[in-house]
Amino acid sequence: MNNNFSEILGKKRLKISTVHQDTGIARSTLTALYYTHQNVSLVTLKTLCDYLQIPLSELIEYTPQAK
Repeated sequence: MNNNFSEILGKKRLKISTVHQDTGIARSTLTALYYTHQNVSLVTLKTLCDYLQIPLSELIEYTPQAK
């Protein structure tokens, strides 16, 4: 699973601190998501997608593993 959070923030010229202030999502959660592939709740993902005005599929890419 890949997350594109850092790329999206770069394209929109947004800082983690701005997203934190505007959404109320903890800085630690946003920072971990930015630098790693931390697991986050669906509520957090929905909030980020609403704030960034993007579909979930743009934020998170998932390719099923072969059996």
